[in-house]
Amino acid sequence: MRVSKATAAHNREQILAAAARLFREQGITATGVDSITRAAGLTHGGLYSQFGSKEAIAIEAIRYASGRSQRRWQRAAEHSAGAPFLPSIIETYLAPAHRDAPGHGCVIAALATDVARQSKTVRRAFTRELKSTLEFLAHQIPGKSPSRQFESAASAFSCMVGALILARAASDNDLSARILNSAAARVADLTKSRKRPRSIAR
Repeated sequence: MRVSKATAAHNREQILAAAARLFREQGITATGVDSITRAAGLTHGGLYSQFGSKEAIAIEAIRYASGRSQRRWQRAAEHSAGAPFLPSIIETYLAPAHRDAPGHGCVIAALATDVARQSKTVRRAFTRELKSTLEFLAHQIPGKSPSRQFESAASAFSCMVGALILARAASDNDLSARILNSAAARVADLTKSRKRPRSIAR
Protein backbone atom coordinates (compact mmCIF):
# COMPACT_ATOMS: atom_id res chain seq x y z
CA MET A 1 0.00 0.00 0.00
CA ARG A 2 1.36 3.38 -1.03
CA VAL A 3 1.71 6.03 1.66
CA SER A 4 0.69 9.65 1.29
CA LYS A 5 3.23 12.38 0.58
CA ALA A 6 2.73 13.69 4.10
CA THR A 7 3.41 10.27 5.61
CA ALA A 8 6.45 9.78 3.40
CA ALA A 9 7.82 13.18 4.45
CA HIS A 10 7.22 12.34 8.10
CA ASN A 11 8.94 8.97 7.73
CA ARG A 12 11.91 10.62 6.03
CA GLU A 13 12.21 13.11 8.89
CA GLN A 14 12.07 10.28 11.43
CA ILE A 15 14.80 8.35 9.65
CA LEU A 16 17.08 11.38 9.33
CA ALA A 17 16.59 12.40 12.95
CA ALA A 18 17.34 8.88 14.17
CA ALA A 19 20.31 8.39 11.84
CA ALA A 20 21.82 11.78 12.64
CA ARG A 21 21.65 11.06 16.37
CA LEU A 22 22.99 7.52 16.14
CA PHE A 23 25.79 8.41 13.74
CA ARG A 24 26.94 11.18 16.08
CA GLU A 25 26.76 8.89 19.11
CA GLN A 26 28.26 5.73 17.61
CA GLY A 27 29.89 6.70 14.32
CA ILE A 28 28.75 5.86 10.82
CA THR A 29 30.56 2.54 10.54
CA ALA A 30 29.34 1.27 13.91
CA THR A 31 25.71 2.20 13.27
CA GLY A 32 23.69 -0.46 11.47
CA VAL A 33 20.55 -0.01 9.44
CA ASP A 34 18.69 -2.15 12.00
CA SER A 35 19.37 0.34 14.79
CA ILE A 36 18.25 3.25 12.62
CA THR A 37 14.97 1.59 11.69
CA ARG A 38 14.29 0.67 15.33
CA ALA A 39 14.98 4.22 16.50
CA ALA A 40 12.80 5.65 13.73
CA GLY A 41 10.02 3.14 14.36
CA LEU A 42 10.00 2.01 10.72
CA THR A 43 10.79 -1.06 8.67
CA HIS A 44 13.76 -1.80 6.44
CA GLY A 45 11.47 -1.45 3.45
CA GLY A 46 10.41 2.02 4.51
CA LEU A 47 14.00 3.07 5.00
CA TYR A 48 15.29 1.75 1.70
CA SER A 49 12.34 3.14 -0.23
CA GLN A 50 13.32 6.57 1.04
CA PHE A 51 17.09 6.39 0.64
CA GLY A 52 18.21 3.23 -1.11
CA SER A 53 21.45 2.72 0.80
CA LYS A 54 23.20 3.41 4.09
CA GLU A 55 25.61 5.72 2.27
CA ALA A 56 22.69 7.84 1.08
CA ILE A 57 21.34 7.97 4.62
CA ALA A 58 24.74 9.10 5.91
CA ILE A 59 24.95 11.89 3.33
CA GLU A 60 21.47 13.18 4.08
CA ALA A 61 21.92 12.81 7.84
CA ILE A 62 25.06 14.94 7.74
CA ARG A 63 23.19 17.62 5.81
CA TYR A 64 20.23 17.35 8.15
CA ALA A 65 22.26 17.71 11.34
CA SER A 66 24.45 20.50 9.99
CA GLY A 67 21.45 22.40 8.66
CA ARG A 68 19.66 22.25 11.98
CA SER A 69 22.74 23.54 13.82
CA GLN A 70 23.18 26.43 11.43
CA ARG A 71 19.49 27.34 11.62
CA ARG A 72 19.75 27.50 15.42
CA TRP A 73 22.76 29.77 15.13
CA GLN A 74 21.01 31.90 12.52
CA ARG A 75 17.88 32.35 14.67
CA ALA A 76 20.00 33.29 17.66
CA ALA A 77 21.95 35.76 15.53
CA GLU A 78 18.73 37.35 14.32
CA HIS A 79 17.55 37.73 17.93
CA SER A 80 20.81 39.34 19.01
CA ALA A 81 19.63 42.70 17.61
CA GLY A 82 23.01 43.51 16.07
CA ALA A 83 25.04 42.72 19.20
CA PRO A 84 28.19 40.58 18.74
CA PHE A 85 26.97 37.02 18.47
CA LEU A 86 30.18 35.05 18.08
CA PRO A 87 30.99 35.01 21.83
CA SER A 88 27.75 33.16 22.57
CA ILE A 89 28.51 30.62 19.82
CA ILE A 90 31.92 29.97 21.39
CA GLU A 91 30.44 29.75 24.88
CA THR A 92 27.70 27.28 24.02
CA TYR A 93 29.90 25.18 21.73
CA LEU A 94 32.67 24.78 24.31
CA ALA A 95 30.31 23.98 27.16
CA PRO A 96 29.85 20.84 29.26
CA ALA A 97 26.26 20.48 27.99
CA HIS A 98 27.50 20.22 24.40
CA ARG A 99 30.37 17.97 25.38
CA ASP A 100 28.02 15.57 27.16
CA ALA A 101 25.40 15.31 24.38
CA PRO A 102 27.21 14.26 21.19
CA GLY A 103 24.05 12.80 19.70
CA HIS A 104 22.46 16.24 19.58
CA GLY A 105 25.56 18.35 19.03
CA CYS A 106 27.91 19.38 16.24
CA VAL A 107 27.99 16.76 13.50
CA ILE A 108 31.41 17.96 12.36
CA ALA A 109 33.08 17.29 15.71
CA ALA A 110 31.19 14.02 16.17
CA LEU A 111 32.00 12.56 12.75
CA ALA A 112 35.24 14.20 11.55
CA THR A 113 37.49 11.21 12.30
CA ASP A 114 34.89 8.69 11.12
CA VAL A 115 34.18 10.51 7.86
CA ALA A 116 37.87 10.39 6.94
CA ARG A 117 37.39 6.63 6.49
CA GLN A 118 34.16 6.87 4.49
CA SER A 119 33.57 6.98 0.73
CA LYS A 120 34.44 10.02 -1.36
CA THR A 121 30.75 10.76 -1.75
CA VAL A 122 30.21 10.95 2.01
CA ARG A 123 33.39 12.98 2.43
CA ARG A 124 32.22 15.46 -0.22
CA ALA A 125 28.91 15.92 1.60
CA PHE A 126 30.74 16.44 4.88
CA THR A 127 33.13 18.91 3.23
CA ARG A 128 30.24 20.98 1.85
CA GLU A 129 28.74 21.29 5.32
CA LEU A 130 32.13 22.15 6.83
CA LYS A 131 32.64 24.92 4.28
CA SER A 132 29.14 26.22 4.92
CA THR A 133 29.78 26.31 8.66
CA LEU A 134 33.07 28.15 8.19
CA GLU A 135 31.42 30.69 5.90
CA PHE A 136 28.69 31.31 8.44
CA LEU A 137 31.23 31.86 11.21
CA ALA A 138 33.36 34.08 8.96
CA HIS A 139 30.41 36.46 8.59
CA GLN A 140 30.30 36.81 12.38
CA ILE A 141 33.88 38.17 12.51
CA PRO A 142 33.78 41.95 11.93
CA GLY A 143 36.42 44.34 10.63
CA LYS A 144 38.34 42.02 8.33
CA SER A 145 38.57 41.30 4.61
CA PRO A 146 36.55 38.25 3.46
CA SER A 147 39.69 36.15 3.06
CA ARG A 148 40.95 37.05 6.53
CA GLN A 149 37.50 36.48 8.00
CA PHE A 150 37.51 32.97 6.55
CA GLU A 151 41.03 32.26 7.78
CA SER A 152 40.09 33.42 11.29
CA ALA A 153 36.93 31.31 11.19
CA ALA A 154 38.89 28.25 10.03
CA SER A 155 41.46 28.67 12.80
CA ALA A 156 38.84 29.30 15.46
CA PHE A 157 36.56 26.44 14.45
CA SER A 158 39.48 24.01 14.18
CA CYS A 159 40.37 24.90 17.76
CA MET A 160 36.75 24.50 18.87
CA VAL A 161 36.28 21.12 17.19
CA GLY A 162 39.61 19.78 18.44
CA ALA A 163 38.93 20.92 21.98
CA LEU A 164 35.48 19.33 21.96
CA ILE A 165 36.85 16.02 20.71
CA LEU A 166 39.59 15.97 23.36
CA ALA A 167 37.22 17.08 26.15
CA ARG A 168 34.89 14.20 25.28
CA ALA A 169 37.74 11.71 25.18
CA ALA A 170 39.29 12.69 28.51
CA SER A 171 38.19 10.63 31.53
CA ASP A 172 39.46 13.33 33.91
CA ASN A 173 36.67 15.86 34.43
CA ASP A 174 39.03 18.60 35.58
CA LEU A 175 41.23 18.15 32.52
CA SER A 176 38.19 18.10 30.25
CA ALA A 177 36.94 21.39 31.72
CA ARG A 178 40.39 22.97 31.42
CA ILE A 179 40.52 22.02 27.75
CA LEU A 180 37.15 23.66 27.12
CA ASN A 181 38.05 26.80 29.08
CA SER A 182 41.46 27.30 27.52
CA ALA A 183 40.10 26.72 24.03
CA ALA A 184 37.29 29.23 24.61
CA ALA A 185 39.83 31.86 25.67
CA ARG A 186 42.08 31.11 22.71
CA VAL A 187 39.22 31.22 20.20
CA ALA A 188 38.13 34.59 21.58
CA ASP A 189 41.66 35.84 20.82
CA LEU A 190 41.72 34.28 17.35
CA THR A 191 38.48 36.00 16.39
CA LYS A 192 39.41 39.21 18.21
CA SER A 193 36.06 39.13 19.93
CA ARG A 194 35.39 42.10 22.16
CA LYS A 195 33.71 39.91 24.72
CA ARG A 196 35.57 36.89 26.06
CA PRO A 197 33.30 33.97 27.00
CA ARG A 198 32.86 33.52 30.73
CA SER A 199 34.66 30.66 32.42
CA ILE A 200 32.94 27.31 32.08
CA ALA A 201 31.96 25.64 35.32
CA ARG A 202 33.51 22.27 35.98
